[in-house]
Amino acid sequence: MSAPPPSRKAQIDAVLLKLPGVVGKKINGLDAYFVNDRMFACISGNGVGLRLPLSTARELQFSRENVVAFQPGGVTSTQEWIQIDRADGADYERDRELFEASLEFVAGARGR
Repeated sequence: MSAPPPSRKAQIDAVLLKLPGVVGKKINGLDAYFVNDRMFACISGNGVGLRLPLSTARELQFSRENVVAFQPGGVTSTQEWIQIDRADGADYERDRELFEASLEFVAGARGR
């Protein structure tokens, strides 16, 4: 008998938790990822939300069909947050550069 396929969270953990300094936590019922005690990404619905500089977030929303405004639980967040939707959690490996950019942006943010 073969093992069950990994959960979506396990697939996303495999991408995000191997980035330097990243810690996973549960916050308001969401699985979230932090660097320096600041959240830079979280799982919501069919996607992963992440925080990027405003210009990058806007450009991605217009240039990629799988990027939408981040609205965890239907609540609109700031314009710096976007959501990347992927059917297969393992495909988030393709977005590694964006996750790294988000991590660097949030780690460098001061007093936000």
